[in-house]
Amino acid sequence: MLKFKGRALCALVCVVVFAGGYPAPSKASEAAEDVKPTLPLTRILDVERKAISNIRVSRLERLLGLPKVSKKSELGEEIQYDRAWIDAYPKAKGDAQWACLAEALYFEARGESVKGQFAVAEVIMNRVSSSAFPSTVCGVVNQGTGRKYQCQFTYTCDGHDEKIHEPEAFARVGKIAKLMLDGAARPLTDGATHYHTRAVSPRWARQFPRTATIGFHHFYRMPTRVSSN
Repeated sequence: MLKFKGRALCALVCVVVFAGGYPAPSKASEAAEDVKPTLPLTRILDVERKAISNIRVSRLERLLGLPKVSKKSELGEEIQYDRAWIDAYPKAKGDAQWACLAEALYFEARGESVKGQFAVAEVIMNRVSSSAFPSTVCGVVNQGTGRKYQCQFTYTCDGHDEKIHEPEAFARVGKIAKLMLDGAARPLTDGATHYHTRAVSPRWARQFPRTATIGFHHFYRMPTRVSSN
């Protein structure tokens, strides 16, 4: 999640405060700009700061008309969820974790848009970051493999050979895999750890909060569990 720090947060807080109806500073107040703010104003700023910190970035962007922030690639370019952009990106290769993620994207989402492929990659990386799942990409992708139709990613246990017949499509998802492993932001699915195609309606989806619908897939986050004594 994007975090506002230092001057950026202060600037944003001030925009919100003064947009709420505070009068423009007079010449007298400008002359006294070095005077510390009164206690009530300090408290107001604290309240505003806390309130803003609890608002999701996507909502802040909509409310204030801020431009969407995207992670920059190693080349210094902003990541664009566009086929022309990803096709122009240098060919990628990597280690075993890269191969697991690229293969998962190929078999699970090669028919999706580039944005949809990034979204599926987010789910896998969100699982890696969660204590509820294995801590590596290969561990996440192969969880449950060996038990037919009981694996987490169907292609690993559906009984079909895993062969790459579309090298161009694999090259594309390979680039996405590298960007995600290099630390690209995950703004599309709002922390989703599950997804399914729009053609099915699994029972678990009724209990999971849906976070996004992108292309052929619905995305979900695991429900928050409240412990009881």
